[in-house]
Amino acid sequence: MNSFIYGDYITTGTALAICKGRIKAELSKDSLEKVRTSQRIVADIAAGEEVVYGINSGFGPLCTTKISPQDTKVLQSNILKSHSVGTGDPIPQDIAKLMLILKVQALAQGFSGITTSTLERIIWHIDNDIIPVVPSQGSVGASGDLAPLAHLFLPLIGLGKVNYKGSLTDAETMLKMEGLGPLELAPKEGLALINGTQFMASFAIMVLDKLHKCLSQSDFIAAMMLEGLLGSAQPFMSQLHQLRPHRGSQHVAARIRTLLKDSAIVESHKNCERVQDPYSLRCIPQVHGASREAWAHLKEVLEIELNSVT
Repeated sequence: MNSFIYGDYITTGTALAICKGRIKAELSKDSLEKVRTSQRIVADIAAGEEVVYGINSGFGPLCTTKISPQDTKVLQSNILKSHSVGTGDPIPQDIAKLMLILKVQALAQGFSGITTSTLERIIWHIDNDIIPVVPSQGSVGASGDLAPLAHLFLPLIGLGKVNYKGSLTDAETMLKMEGLGPLELAPKEGLALINGTQFMASFAIMVLDKLHKCLSQSDFIAAMMLEGLLGSAQPFMSQLHQLRPHRGSQHVAARIRTLLKDSAIVESHKNCERVQDPYSLRCIPQVHGASREAWAHLKEVLEIELNSVT
């Protein structure tokens, strides 16, 4: 089985492969050291007098209110509880699992102040396929997917529900059955967990994957349609598409040429009297190509997001 190191550059395909169990993902010694270094900085700030947002301050209008060292940990668990206000049906388990994977990817880069124990507990959920229940509605998307991510990480502190051995189970019950206890979040951890776009990004990965399959199948269907309607292969000539070299249409034209190669049907009417095919046949590269370029743009933007840190 191939492996992936959390914190290295991740693609949408790699994220999906980890989610489906085709790739084993793990932390490296280097990424763990980055996480520890970041956490030590946060711990020093929490013990000091300087007010730093999200570590020893309140949130929103209370950002200037200093939180005492003994209350900084309570503040972090409270932010999960207060933001767990989602509604609607639960999202699919594979989307929630992708959310966990993408959050580990961000945290493992060592900029969030998370502890290694919290990071390793999230990975434990992924590796054991114990996936939190996340409502489908409630994300504002302004400061990130605050509500969905809050629900996603409630089980870390023994709250919420998880998909456990084929049924919905209270996180507290699951932890007891696994011989584990709830975590006590360190300063800034709650904020690090709920800030991010992993909810939107996980849905986008699934959309991107389905769209890619649709695009591939549409080229097959187009080639079959060309044969069935006795269409010409000439509109797909490489020389023509070099004159207007859009990458999408060039790619599709090349695929159609490959699919129609050695086609006895196309060859049988090569010298017929038809002057040109209808738009729906001869403009296949332009239509399918524009869709492919939209897909490529989405993939580019999404992979920047997957490798970013909030």
